[in-house]
Amino acid sequence: METTLVIVITAIAGIGIGAVLGRFMLAKVLKGLETEARDKATHILEEAKKDSERIKRDKLIESKEKFLKMKQDFDSETAKRRNQLNVNENKLKQFENRLKQQEAKQKQKEASIAKQQESFKKKDKEMEDRFDELAIQKELTFKAKEEAEQLRLKQVEQLEKVANLKAEEAREQLVEALKDEARTKASMHIKNIMEEAKMTATKEARKTVITTIQRTAAEQAIENCVSVFNLESDELKGKIIGREGRNIRALEASTGVEIIVDDTPEAIIISGFDPVRREIARVSLHRLVADGRIHPARIEEVVAKTKKNIDDEIIEIGERTVIDLGIHGLHPELIKLVGRMRFRSSYGQNLLQHSREVANLASTLASELGLNSKVAKRAGLLHDIGKVWPEEPEVPHAILGMNLAKKYGETPEVCNAIGAHHDEIEMTTLISPIIQACDAISGSRPGARREMMESYIQRLKELEGLAMGFKGVHKCYAIQAGRELRVMVDAEKVPDTDAGQLSFDIANKIETEMQYPGQIKVTVIRETRSVHFAK
Repeated sequence: METTLVIVITAIAGIGIGAVLGRFMLAKVLKGLETEARDKATHILEEAKKDSERIKRDKLIESKEKFLKMKQDFDSETAKRRNQLNVNENKLKQFENRLKQQEAKQKQKEASIAKQQESFKKKDKEMEDRFDELAIQKELTFKAKEEAEQLRLKQVEQLEKVANLKAEEAREQLVEALKDEARTKASMHIKNIMEEAKMTATKEARKTVITTIQRTAAEQAIENCVSVFNLESDELKGKIIGREGRNIRALEASTGVEIIVDDTPEAIIISGFDPVRREIARVSLHRLVADGRIHPARIEEVVAKTKKNIDDEIIEIGERTVIDLGIHGLHPELIKLVGRMRFRSSYGQNLLQHSREVANLASTLASELGLNSKVAKRAGLLHDIGKVWPEEPEVPHAILGMNLAKKYGETPEVCNAIGAHHDEIEMTTLISPIIQACDAISGSRPGARREMMESYIQRLKELEGLAMGFKGVHKCYAIQAGRELRVMVDAEKVPDTDAGQLSFDIANKIETEMQYPGQIKVTVIRETRSVHFAK
């Protein structure tokens, strides 16, 4: 019994202790689960924060990329519109300049017309006064004529009585005598006029040439003062112009030329009177476009290098030319001027090629005549160096070239040939006319100066046909590439006294009816031949 009771009490106590221990264990397990759940929640929160930061960062990067792309697109569109605006502004400025020029010309024309009207009014008044005076003089003259006629009739009657001749017979004898006297006086008068014309011909010719140059300067300037620079695409025009035009202004300031950017597709125009400057600008543009870096500092650097390269190239061309021609001892400055001829043209003919041709022709002619061919070749090469002198000349290029040759130690023969090849000074050596003739040959041969062969031959035929239309001409030849016209006349139909008048009439008709370069010399040849046979 007691044993059973002990067992029950022990069981009850064990149950109580087990319950306490179970509760304690349960609390501990629950606390562990709570801690584990809290850790998991914290981990989940941290992962969520990391994911949110990553998503936020990705979205921020994506938004920045979109913003940068939109900014680039906006800048590109803005640059295009700015370039177009600059082009439009340049066009507007050019149009305004042309409009101002036209307005100025119109005002000048109006002022000139007003002056002419005033002058015409004065002349009209003077003419009216002159007509009144002439009317009065006409009345007086009519009265004096009647009185003179009465006196003449009286004198005729007296002369008929004294000379025992009728008035008609005396008149015929007097007319014949007056004809002979008039012919002689007319021939002498023509000779005097021709001599006076020869004395003033050079002066008048210069005035005519200057007037012609002034009238045609614009067309010639357009033809000889521009170069075209080709581009791969029109997008490069914006780079060349630069922001607010700073690149193109820097290029123009560095090279001394005008850069014209217009609507011409894939091309810009380089304008300037100095061909060396145009070449520097062209080469500099080529290097800048090829490099891709176009800004004012880079432009100045490239232009400076290009100038040095062009100067070296000019010297190299001059040295190679004198070596090819076998000319020795030429001054370095003259060699540099010879090199500059490579970038100069005259009437469309390259000046260096023309000078080389003149040098070779002069050497050949001098050898045939037994003269010094080396001196002739030297003078032929240097005869046009006055055309490439960089400073503005105040004298003709022949005189300028002669002065340069003297300055750099050339012989008097060479200096005289250079100065006299356009008759600016008197020829003192036999080399001078050779250089003049070779210069004419090189410049006037067919095709040398932009003249087609067909038009050249046609012009010579028209020249000969025009002279053949005159009375008494039986042969006519155009020689020296059309610069001289030799006319053979019939000695029986054209006397010596009429030869000068015929030459003048032919030259006058050529001036009025034909277009030709330079001048044409008209020579009339009259020859009398007497032939007999001895049997």
